[in-house]
Amino acid sequence: MKNKTLLSLLIGASAMLSSQSQAVTDDQKVILDLLQSNAKQDSLSYDVIESLTTEVGARYAGTPAADKSVQWAQDKMKALGFDKVWVEESKVPQWTRGDLTAAISGPYPHKVVALALGGSVGTNGKELKAEVVEFASLEALQAAKSGSLDGKIAYVGYRMERHKDGHGYGDAVGARVAGASIAAEKGAVAFLLRSVGTDTNRFAHTGMMRYSDGIKKIPAVAISNPDADLLENMLKREQPVTFSLTTSASGPTGKTATIANVIGDVTGSEKPNEVVTIGAHLDSWDVGTGAIDDGIGVGITLAAGHYIAELPQRPARTVRVILFAAEEIGLWGAKDYVEQHKGDMDQHVIGAEWDFGNGAIYELTPGVGAEALSEVRSFAEYLAPFGVGMSDKNDAKGQSDMSALGEAGQPAINFSPDGSDYFDYHHTENDTLDKVDADALKINTGIFTAFAYWAATSETNFRK
Repeated sequence: MKNKTLLSLLIGASAMLSSQSQAVTDDQKVILDLLQSNAKQDSLSYDVIESLTTEVGARYAGTPAADKSVQWAQDKMKALGFDKVWVEESKVPQWTRGDLTAAISGPYPHKVVALALGGSVGTNGKELKAEVVEFASLEALQAAKSGSLDGKIAYVGYRMERHKDGHGYGDAVGARVAGASIAAEKGAVAFLLRSVGTDTNRFAHTGMMRYSDGIKKIPAVAISNPDADLLENMLKREQPVTFSLTTSASGPTGKTATIANVIGDVTGSEKPNEVVTIGAHLDSWDVGTGAIDDGIGVGITLAAGHYIAELPQRPARTVRVILFAAEEIGLWGAKDYVEQHKGDMDQHVIGAEWDFGNGAIYELTPGVGAEALSEVRSFAEYLAPFGVGMSDKNDAKGQSDMSALGEAGQPAINFSPDGSDYFDYHHTENDTLDKVDADALKINTGIFTAFAYWAATSETNFRK
């Protein structure tokens, strides 16, 4: 705490009791108001992001930086007052990016800004040059005849749309994930993709792709949106356009790497075995510094745990912060967490994750039992003055990693922040600290802290 002690804030918060639904008790409101006030006055969540991005930076699974982030997270949790901190390790396939040179080689030569997609094979240091065939969408590529792309490079130019809730990502990402194998099946020697992003900056967006079994593996590369425009302008001239790629050492290594979830508990005072989980993923892509994806989530959840740990009286249930490993390459850490905790998953009361957005939270969506809905509605009423509405749906499973816990039976709350600019920076060199909306971060930290405390003091069985 930088200006006031928790005790003095607690005394001051007693004057802030509101007249909202009594399902959130007056005693809870005192502390909830305290936690909200604390988060708004403090810069802890931002300071955590600054520390992570400065002292560690990009932390792709299986790299020395990822290992460093695990130690960083343990040290940070202990310093912030978590009374139990540990790691749970597992293994993942290892991939290396290698160097990449990309260019439109004819009829009008231009250098191109590009990034290999995660998991892509390379060219073994040799130049791969071929004619480009354009497709408007993944569906158009799928409709191409077998053999029609022999010796060619397939290019999908679908442009992602900007939306507050980020749903344009779902429409665009399918080509990134599956395009290479579909192109190879038609005879292509490489696959190009307009970056899955909403920016107009000249940098590319990486992200995971998958090869289908039994189909030749070909290089898969995303190019920046301005370079995609350039390529398409050239293709409009109705003459052959050739593209060249050269990569060194890129591709699966055939080895495995150790990853680790970092877990910290603020142990409950009465029901320590009942766990409220809040989470984020600790890993990032190997570009940028991972400030927004998912440094924001790391900052919010660690700050929330700290604020609750410093309360004069711990909540009844345990608040657990899980910093998941290897989310970017397929939720490996989350899946391992479920496996390691399958014997006590019924003690996971409810969970929430931050892994999307940069603006303020505007909506919550529950995923709870019918009887528990009234309790969630009461909490939503408490959050209404902060601009948060409640969805009429009740189908939340948890974002990203938390979805694995949701599928295993943990109830969830999904918080929806304004993600209008999220995909301007997502998976790029431009995902850096200066892009974080510090004002929205304070609001969101307060909301996550309030959620964790409310759920940890509630007597509700969120499964019923």
